[in-house]
Amino acid sequence: MLDLNDIALFVQVVRSGSFAEAARRLGMPPNTVSRRVQQLEAQLDTRLLQRSTRKLTLTSAGQAFHERCAGAIDGLTEAGQELLTGNQEPSGLVRVAATADFFDFFPMEWVADFLSTHPRVRLEFVLSDTKADLIADRIDLAIRGGPLQDSGYIGREILRAGSDGMMASPSYIATRGAPGTLQDLVNHDCVSFSHPSGLTTWRLAGPDGVEEEVQVSSRFNGNTAQALRKATVAGLGIALLPSAITRLDLQAGLLVPVLPQYQRRGYGLHVLYPSRRQLPLAVTAFIALVMEKLGSALVVTSRGVSD
Repeated sequence: MLDLNDIALFVQVVRSGSFAEAARRLGMPPNTVSRRVQQLEAQLDTRLLQRSTRKLTLTSAGQAFHERCAGAIDGLTEAGQELLTGNQEPSGLVRVAATADFFDFFPMEWVADFLSTHPRVRLEFVLSDTKADLIADRIDLAIRGGPLQDSGYIGREILRAGSDGMMASPSYIATRGAPGTLQDLVNHDCVSFSHPSGLTTWRLAGPDGVEEEVQVSSRFNGNTAQALRKATVAGLGIALLPSAITRLDLQAGLLVPVLPQYQRRGYGLHVLYPSRRQLPLAVTAFIALVMEKLGSALVVTSRGVSD
């Protein structure tokens, strides 16, 4: 098997014009350089250089071999330099898995600023409400809500678990009235996640902490929380939504609470990555951006979790 170091030596000798100059540039004894090129020739069973007291001349085989090898050696050298540079500056591709509606609450301007700050980084987003397998799908980090379970992943809490509450638009309440009890919801249009039957069961904790169930019917279903939020703001019914994505709508009066004494515990928002060992700087930098922009009460967790 050919030694790449010997091939690199040969390329350097050709470019230097002599064994002595190549040895000087490489910081090696001239006889060592000459001996290793001879070893390469012996392995190839071909003379690559014609030696004389005045100069070195490539044989036809040496010329062809040099043309084939020089570019590859340069490429390997550049790759090594890029890797060394990348160890000091964020660089390379970062694959991010997130929910389908991720950019509804993560403005593209944040991405633009990040890429401007880190010009050697590339971002690729894999958006789906199906939970990604970080290892199999070559995902560097995932941003997910929901309960955390034991696994080999590392999790950091972006947003503390809050509560989900029922709400509707003022126009819907003006038209249909507000329910007085939980069971009154069966007579209202509701907005919920898709279900084949069109019926959804909501389980909520009342003021005494005891959970109650109610089965609601929906004339509008969706598969993302943001789609349900927009439908609710448009007056299509009563929805059970996370407080994190409705806070601004409530402040602006676009939504009003419905039966606020009933709440469902939420699960917060987390960033997940396969391992903390040798985490690329580009990944670390993007995690920092997510934590800064999306986090309110940030808590670092060091336990294994699952997305």
